[in-house]
Order: sequence, then structure tokens, then C-alpha cells
Amino acid sequence: MTISQRTTSEWQAADKAHFIHPFTDQAALHAEGVRVIQEGEGVWITDADGKRVLDGMAGLWCVNVGYGQPALIEAAHEQLKRLAYYNAFFHSAVPSSIELAELIASVSPPQFKRVYYANSGSEGNDTIIRLVRHYWSLKGEPQRKVLIARNYGYHGSTIGGTSLSGMPWMHEQGDLPIPGIAHIEQPHYHMLGAGMSREAFGLKAAGWLEEKILEIGAEKVAAFVAEPVQGAGGVVIPPSTYWPEIQRICDKYGILLVSDEVICGFGRTGNWWGCETFGYQPDLMTFAKGVTSGYIPLGGVMVSDRVADVIEKGGEFRHGYTYSGHPVACAVGVANVKLLRDQKIVDQVRTETGPHLEKRLKELHDHPLVSYTEGVGLMWAIQIVKDKATGALFDNDKQVNAICREFARKNGVVIRAIVNDRMIIAPPLTITCEELDKVVDATKKSLDETYDELKKRGWM
Repeated sequence: MTISQRTTSEWQAADKAHFIHPFTDQAALHAEGVRVIQEGEGVWITDADGKRVLDGMAGLWCVNVGYGQPALIEAAHEQLKRLAYYNAFFHSAVPSSIELAELIASVSPPQFKRVYYANSGSEGNDTIIRLVRHYWSLKGEPQRKVLIARNYGYHGSTIGGTSLSGMPWMHEQGDLPIPGIAHIEQPHYHMLGAGMSREAFGLKAAGWLEEKILEIGAEKVAAFVAEPVQGAGGVVIPPSTYWPEIQRICDKYGILLVSDEVICGFGRTGNWWGCETFGYQPDLMTFAKGVTSGYIPLGGVMVSDRVADVIEKGGEFRHGYTYSGHPVACAVGVANVKLLRDQKIVDQVRTETGPHLEKRLKELHDHPLVSYTEGVGLMWAIQIVKDKATGALFDNDKQVNAICREFARKNGVVIRAIVNDRMIIAPPLTITCEELDKVVDATKKSLDETYDELKKRGWM
């Protein structure tokens, strides 16, 4: 053990002095003091004060096989002893990066046989921008440069990833998006589909893509980039008609279809990939998070035969990273994917734990703060509303979802507060039905306490 032993207050003081946190109001954090997480086992994490909490967010949508898995730890240890690092430049490769590519291809849709490695989902989506533009240039259509994404979609926080993301509060910082990125509205039935059936709205929402293609000019559009389920945008489940119609439109105009599987990939929706759950066939897939269950940073892009066959005949693709195909990350990825496969964890999400979570969450529909729940597999949203009859939300500045989140932490479970007062549950895929009961019971208690608090404040 090389990490020093300190009290919580000592860690907080050092954090305040030296650590700038992502997506954080630093002044507010310093006033409150950081939570220091020291240990993890299974679906549980323990902080520096010894408080044990069930991690209902799998870290950040990523700890798919839970904490403390011996196979992943041993894989990292053995690879570090054998070869801690070598690069994938200079016509070189390491066995773990080759084996992981082979393994991911074996659990992917049949059009995917090749992998391009990055270090994160953000880098993977930056790679997407360069890859699709290079593809069209090699095809003799260099004017095809525009990538279309969706409002409230999330594709990372690099300059390219933020530009693809449809988060206006992110675009405000840094004069983004970059040129050549366009956005359409999200397929959010509950917000945008009033007076329509889900099926009719799905077709309408997909039609926004065709409208944007025609507005830009089909000859200028390179790709459509979207998550199967919008994760950071609130676990927005598209109607059943949406993705088949998106596929038809992309095929009609010959544009590339990119599935951002950073959250949905490796079992989160009950299949290996979200595109399999929703029935479409992308040309490219971005992955990260669940490929190593977050144990070591790793990301990449699955490249279909349609794209790879062109790229591989086009000479040098002048793009890459020092840590592309890092041997330790890939060794952990091999152990992780084998564990998911051999223990049939993905099947378990589809047939057991996912349906159980859905059933339990339906019990919250009678709660005075809950309008509805929606989700798939082990990623679910609870919609908090001020008025169940009208669906009216609380004012954003009241941060009702943050109030609920803090009650949940006190009640022993981590759930996430997301835009428009949505509470998110996305635990490790290894969670049991009994542990899911603990998550839902603690969430119900937290909603009750939130409701009481709102009444005290005169907000109800």
C-alpha cells in the first residue's frame, strides 16, 4: 500500500488545495467538503468514515461486474509484471490488445470485426469525427463533413465530444460546437409527444433527422451520431418505431449511422449492445466504460466492414493515441468480457434483474412526486414532478432532484440526479434481486423524505 493513511478532514483539506474536479462547482464543493471513497466490494462502496453505501450508479455507469473482482485484478497484476506498456505505433502490438479486439468482435453484430482503440468514450467520439470525414474523403466525397447529433445527447467533454453533445450549458463554455456539427430534437415522448401515440411520435421524431439532412443538403452529411438510450440526458427511451425509421433514413441518403454505446454497451440494456436491443445496424459503435468495468481507462470504436474496408485501402490514417491498445487496460478488458460472457451476466440482466427492477419501480407510480418511470435492462429513470395531473416540473433553481439525491445517500444508496428532475438508477450488472430491493426501498424512503421537505419549504 503506497497511499498514505489520513483522516477524512485531512483528505478534504488536501483535495481543496490541489484537486480540480470534473463537472463541479469548486466553491460549493469546498464549502461542503468532498466525500472520500476508500473501498469497494461487490455493489458496495465505503467512505473514509466507514459508511457503507450501495452504489446504484455503478461508479459512473461503468462498474458492470462490481467492485473487487479477482479475475480483473489478477489480469492487471500479471500484465504489469510481464509488460507494463508498449505502443501500437511502429507496426507493433501486444497480445492483450489483439485478444481483446478479437473477443469484442466475437460478441458484436456480424458487421463488426475490427476495433480502433482510444482511452475513453470522449476520445472515441473525437475519433468518430475524424474517421467518418476521412472515410468520405477516400470515397471521393470530401464535402460530406457534417455530423448530426441530438439535443441532450451526451458524447463526451473533449472539444469534439462536447460539440457532438447536445448540452447547451456545455456549449456556452468555449464557443462550441465546432463547425460541421448539427443537432436535432431528442425522441423524448413525455416532453414532446403530447396528444400522439408513442408509435406516431417515434416516426415524427425520426423524421426530424430527414428534415435536417434536407436542410443541410444530403451531399454534405457524413453521419448521424446517437446513443441507443440517452444516458446523461435522462435515460430517454425512444419509441419502438424510432430506430427502425432512423435506419431507413440513413440508408436512404447513404449516411453513416453511429451508435454511441459508451453507456449501453457490454450488457447495460440486457444485450451486449444497445443497438441489438432496439433493432438497428450501425456502421460504427463507440465504446468505453463497461469494456473494463471502469477498472482501467479504455475506450474505442468498433468499425464495420463497410468503413474498415475503405480505410484500410486508403493509406495512413493520421490519428491515434500514446495509450491506444494499452496492454494493461486490454488485459483487464479480456478478463472483464470473459467474465460477462462465461457467467452469463448479460443474459441475467435481460431475464432476471432487469425485469425485477422494472417491477419494483412500478410501485413508485403512486408516489405524489413520481409521474412515471422508464428504462430498459439496468438503466432506469424516475421522473419527479410538482403536479402529477399536469406533469409540471419544479423550477430548475429549486434542485429538487439534488435534495432527493442527498436523502438517498443518507439512506445508504447512490442514485443520480439529472436534468429536469430525473433520478437515475444504473447499478452494477452483477447486482442481485435482493440488493435491487434495497435500492428501491431506500429510494422510496428518500422520495418520502423529499416530499416532506418540500412541504416544509412551501413548495408543494
